[in-house]
Amino acid sequence: MNHSERSIPIPKRIAAINDLTGFGRCSLAVVLPVINAMKVQACPVPTSVFSSHMAFSSYYYRDLSDGLSPYLEEYRKLELMFDGIYCGYINSPGQFIHLRQFMEAQREKGTPVIVIDPVLGDNGRTYRLVTEELCRDMRSFISYATILTPNLTEACLLTGLPCPARTVEMAFLQELMERLLDMGPSKAVITGIPGEGSLINYCGERGLHGISAFTCETASNGESRPGTGDLFAAILTADAVNQVPFSESVQKAADFVRTCVLASAAAHIPIREGVLFENYLSLLWEPH
Repeated sequence: MNHSERSIPIPKRIAAINDLTGFGRCSLAVVLPVINAMKVQACPVPTSVFSSHMAFSSYYYRDLSDGLSPYLEEYRKLELMFDGIYCGYINSPGQFIHLRQFMEAQREKGTPVIVIDPVLGDNGRTYRLVTEELCRDMRSFISYATILTPNLTEACLLTGLPCPARTVEMAFLQELMERLLDMGPSKAVITGIPGEGSLINYCGERGLHGISAFTCETASNGESRPGTGDLFAAILTADAVNQVPFSESVQKAADFVRTCVLASAAAHIPIREGVLFENYLSLLWEPH
């Protein structure tokens, strides 16, 4: 083996658990290329299949719950180890037991970073297929998370606090963050909180001396597009396995999402078709 072969870095590996949506730029269709662009291997674990996401009036949908256990069992037979686990949309309450077993088995082998993006709702409401039972099971499931990335609606659904209809006070966000971190995660970002001409990401991290919080604010054009949460969480996951500092990773994710949203508006991409991210993946291609 020559010197150049010995110096080739071996990518870290992430299990990417989410639905597979064919059209609309969200879920695994966004997560996989983003993680790969950040020089990390992404191994998809589909929880369901959609022809397009639920913002479209009509779509094909298939629940893959019956296949999830045998799918993960094959990973176990291969004795695969993952540096990170990203978990997005969970299709039904029955999937939680298989995902818990998978995460526990991975923890027995190592210390994977686990990022959970609890896909439950937005704009003060749950998504169409999200039930109270699924919300309840998610509240206990997030204890597995190293990093949690809910939006404001999801953070309120998880903690039981009422979702604000108007301006969100910092004192409320602090209480919300404390409750989220008390549920098990060591770090969390409440994403996409509307401000005056901006979007605020409210971040918290539990340390030896309690919770330290900070905000990451970016300018906003007022558009809320599908897939932005998937972009954000995927960047945080890839950065976490590559040991990028949390605050630096949050800023990178926020800046990337803003770039893609502004480009989408400039290119007149319909909102329900998500964000134009394909042209900007090179921004994530950085040496480690």
